Amino acid sequence: MAQLADDCFAFGGRLMTIEEVLALIHERLPVVAGVETVPLALADGRVAAEDILARNDVPGFANSAVDGYAVRYADLAADGETLLPVTARIAARISGDAAPAIEGAARIFTGAPMPPGADTVFMQEDVRLEGSHVALPQGLTPGANMRPAGEDIAAGAIAISAGRRLRPQDVALAAATGHADLPVRKRLRVALFSTGDELVAPGEPLPPGGVYDSNRVMLGALLRRLGAEVSDLGVLRDDPGALAERIAGAARDHDLILTSGGVSTGEEDHVKAAVEAVGQLVFWRLGIKPGRPLAMGAVGGAAFVGLPGNPVAVYVTLLFVVRPLMARLGGALHEPLPPRMVRAAFPYRKKSGRREFVRVSLAQGPDGVTEAHKFPRDGAGVLTSLTESDGLAELADDLTRVAEGDMIPFHPHGLLW
Repeated sequence: MAQLADDCFAFGGRLMTIEEVLALIHERLPVVAGVETVPLALADGRVAAEDILARNDVPGFANSAVDGYAVRYADLAADGETLLPVTARIAARISGDAAPAIEGAARIFTGAPMPPGADTVFMQEDVRLEGSHVALPQGLTPGANMRPAGEDIAAGAIAISAGRRLRPQDVALAAATGHADLPVRKRLRVALFSTGDELVAPGEPLPPGGVYDSNRVMLGALLRRLGAEVSDLGVLRDDPGALAERIAGAARDHDLILTSGGVSTGEEDHVKAAVEAVGQLVFWRLGIKPGRPLAMGAVGGAAFVGLPGNPVAVYVTLLFVVRPLMARLGGALHEPLPPRMVRAAFPYRKKSGRREFVRVSLAQGPDGVTEAHKFPRDGAGVLTSLTESDGLAELADDLTRVAEGDMIPFHPHGLLW
């Protein structure tokens, strides 16, 4: 796998915008994921490792788009109806080479090859049969209801671009263009752990001062939805020596090491010292809320990211910072859909110079316009603000005030994954 330079995350001390973060990620980080070939049945969700070219035309031959009657346009009368004899019947199972040459009109069915010479198809509901003849109305344009060879995609054209995360429709196009398997990037290998003597595994008895480890559960689920191969290393206790050893070990067979909490400057935040003992660590001060400085670094050629400890801050920074970082490491194009615009049903004030993500729920306003209603509690530790909202309203860096009725960008939770 490719190695990360020790200084790949270095940056000055001022607050960074999300756009600056994405630019640095694209400029400084190499693709580390290798390549493997998988059958189409296993390709959904994987990242195309190279441009996939069509091996054949789709459709492979000129065919009818409807059930009807195929004719030569030149045989049609300039004015009024045209009466032609029906001289052939062509079903979809007949090959293009076997289709008879056109004489008069040919009864044809959807997907059947156009007979030699025919270039136009009348829909069956638009014609009138008169014994062995068909009466064709005036007004159809040349080439109507016919699909030429290669109309969908031509042989040799790029069917799927390198870096695309494959969807069911992409897999279908690959099948239609003759591919039984595809070269894809190997899944990004992510080591995930939590640190802290206070953390308790869900389901275990909760001692005084104990906290259930919910961040690691959420992160693991999000990482898998993003296509990563996740190694859950559990909870690592506050022992600097043991932490350094485990982090160095994880770096040997993972592309990314990810944790939450334990990376600030407090006396009990031991992850920072452990990472610095076996690699390099820097802090990125991001101008976002909820969120705080991210710990970014490199250990033995693997990337390290230390996320904040509060769950909503973990969620936001994972989706808007770590997700594009993972896309870069994994060879995927990071092209999120533009946010939907909705109408704010709440007033809001914020500081200039930072991007804020406000948890909101949607409802239809009295005039039919979709409105965003702010979750009543703002805390970055309020997990119910994620479970009881529909998504995140994004408030621009230079914005200081939102008034009721303003149109604001909205990211639904499901599309963020």
